Amino acid sequence: MTTPKPDIIAAIHETIEIPDTAYETAEKRYKDVADWFGSGTARCKNYDPHITPQGSFRIGTVIRPLTEEEEYDLDLSCQLEQGYSKFQHSQLELKTLIGQDLEDYRVARRIEQAREEKDRCWRLHYKDQLKFHMDVVPCLPETAERRVAIREAMVRFGANEALAKTVANLGVTITDRTLPNYRVIAADWPVSNPEGYARWFESRMKLATTLLERRAFEARAATIDELPTYKWKTPLQRCIQLLKRHRNVMFAANPDAKPISIIITTLAARAYRGESELAAAMTGILAGMESLVQPAQPRVPNPVNPVEDFADKWDTTEGRRLQLERYFRLWIAQAKADVAKLGASSDPKFIAEQAMARFQAPLDQDELRREFGIGFPSVVVTPKTVQIAEPARPWRQ
Repeated sequence: MTTPKPDIIAAIHETIEIPDTAYETAEKRYKDVADWFGSGTARCKNYDPHITPQGSFRIGTVIRPLTEEEEYDLDLSCQLEQGYSKFQHSQLELKTLIGQDLEDYRVARRIEQAREEKDRCWRLHYKDQLKFHMDVVPCLPETAERRVAIREAMVRFGANEALAKTVANLGVTITDRTLPNYRVIAADWPVSNPEGYARWFESRMKLATTLLERRAFEARAATIDELPTYKWKTPLQRCIQLLKRHRNVMFAANPDAKPISIIITTLAARAYRGESELAAAMTGILAGMESLVQPAQPRVPNPVNPVEDFADKWDTTEGRRLQLERYFRLWIAQAKADVAKLGASSDPKFIAEQAMARFQAPLDQDELRREFGIGFPSVVVTPKTVQIAEPARPWRQ
């Protein structure tokens, strides 16, 4: 596979990256919620509520929406750290309690759109300088016994013992209204570990040791851990942003079939080998991702709870109808081909067209010539597209 020109892939990335101010705005929002839940009027106050970000805002892989109608997605967990137990309360009781405080917050902050209930969370919609929705997931600390089981499973899966212990101790249990035991007191609640996943992801980014040391030095921080993760700006984070954008563009007309972000993020992080250059990291990640899908369940294990399969929907009736695995493999092949084209061409017109068609990234041809010294070949040579059985593409359906 041809490695893309570093300047070109970086220029494409700049068009999809969100400014630090967007992260800062999101941080203000979740800190405001945390202050509310810890205030004297909150029903949760006596249970020591702990609000933390999770998902792409937590690990610094947010990208600009494709359209103005789309919202940013800010995921939070609301963990009651003491005095509330799944052996004394049902999932419904916990979710109702969190939902009541969140409704009071909505009214107090004059958020017009009604609070929305999802299967595992409550959602609030913001419409200010940053249009986004906030998903708040109620959760409790996981039991010591299950944390030990998770740590042992991680070690068997190949995790470092120290990392496995740290990560497993962050495990939580969450609510899910689709489960049959949702309304009754029962010990078997769903397991999750968003903060543990973020710590694992950071361990993968830390393979770029020299780069992160430079980032910390430039920010006058003693270590990289003193900086918010979105400021690390590693090639791994940037590659994931590029891959998610390519996925979104490819499946714009068929969104139900697109590979989910947690699969892309997990496989990319596992394939990353600490490359300090963006283009080299992209080449290595695309070369290694597909081979990390296991032949039997769990196909894409959760690295912080390996018995959980991020690709569990592939083998369901609905997953087979949507051809989720087939489209995942088609997407990987197409991403490889498209990135290779960017590496093989020296025609600024062709590069600008490819950047827009595959990434919705507006690049100016004159700037490509001026800043990157791209020439004017009379013939554009591009690599042969990877051939796959039944190569129908979702954007042509």
